[in-house]
Amino acid sequence: MTRWRATASLGRAALVATAAATFAVLLGDPVLVVLAGPLALCAALGFVHTTRSRPRLDVVLDHSVLHEGQGTTSRLQVTGADAVEHVARVSGRAAYLALHPADGVVGTLWDPQRGLDLELGPRRWGQYRPAEEKVALTAAWGGWRWGPVPLTATSLRVLPGRAPFDSRAEMPQPVGLVGAHRSRRTGTGSEFAGVRPFHVGDRLQRVSWRVSLRTGELHVVSTRSEEDSAVLLVVDALGDHGRSGGVDGEASSLDLAVRAAAAVARHVGRAGDRVGLRVLGPTAGVVGYGSGARHQQRVLTTLAGIRPGRAADDDADRIRLPVTPGTVVVVFSPMLDDRVSTMTATLTRRGLPTVVVDTLPGTAAEAGSDERGHPSIDALAWRMRLVERDLLLADVAAHGCPVVPWRGPGTLDRVLRGFSGSVRAPRAGAR
Repeated sequence: MTRWRATASLGRAALVATAAATFAVLLGDPVLVVLAGPLALCAALGFVHTTRSRPRLDVVLDHSVLHEGQGTTSRLQVTGADAVEHVARVSGRAAYLALHPADGVVGTLWDPQRGLDLELGPRRWGQYRPAEEKVALTAAWGGWRWGPVPLTATSLRVLPGRAPFDSRAEMPQPVGLVGAHRSRRTGTGSEFAGVRPFHVGDRLQRVSWRVSLRTGELHVVSTRSEEDSAVLLVVDALGDHGRSGGVDGEASSLDLAVRAAAAVARHVGRAGDRVGLRVLGPTAGVVGYGSGARHQQRVLTTLAGIRPGRAADDDADRIRLPVTPGTVVVVFSPMLDDRVSTMTATLTRRGLPTVVVDTLPGTAAEAGSDERGHPSIDALAWRMRLVERDLLLADVAAHGCPVVPWRGPGTLDRVLRGFSGSVRAPRAGAR
């Protein structure tokens, strides 16, 4: 049980003062008393400030949810510390958590108004629990010490930073009721579709009097209705390839996938469209279609909880995606697993607009060599894996599913315009 204990300095001061007084009496030399006087005084003051209080310690974070690159403060709360004069705090190191001071060691004379704080800066998305730290309290004159007491702050959720992304292309198959995309059918809207003869039921405000006077027949202006679209984001978390250096360093395949998915979700949400999310991996998560700020927060929270790995029930035949007709499917994957290629081929055969965003970083394709300059065994295995990846990419492309690398703004523009052109083009069918 934690309790106040005498410090080593108090023990040494009391021992030396007692020994000096004893030898001074035995030897009849008062000089020893004079020399040991300061130590005796410190020991006496230490014993005078003996306390029986029971301090309570706690560590509280100012924020429990942050974005990559943001920071928060870890505050030490001490109650029942009337006799405390000095506080020392030492924090361990956790992955992707920067500390200030960098060594995680702080100590000062205790002031309840100022406290004793540590600054934390998460450098990567995910769920984190700050490293264990130890706190020691010292009474006046350094005579008594409480602790060190191990403490751990509450968990910290770091949402992925949104990579720069923008798209000027329209969604190919808007299926909702009200939105910002031009529909394939005419209706009430603001997008001009053409001028046609008047039919029973047309509104008089749509009459084009200029054309009607010129032709002698009543004509009306037809417009296209404006509808919203649904976008399903699929994140491949079956593995994480490459090195992750945090928000300011290199990005692994899962870093690219998570940040790109967050950027696309934000763009789709700002356009007024509905967005859904499906994660393939051990922490499989499904977020239904929706829009708005609260739904965006749900998507980011699910992305922050992703953990790479394989699940026992992630067979290609068991992967079921909540895809409705007309939904645009965007798959973020390094394309190193045949289950992902099988899934994308199935979606493409169903007639759904599907695009694969290649998230394999360029540094992950580099192969190492041994001391003699020959490729190492790991490098040879990785090269063979890349050959299999090329075959998977060729199979996906053969089914009509485009594969594009992630390059930020404009990544999906060309693909979406191609989908829109193929949808609007007339199709010939056998009767």
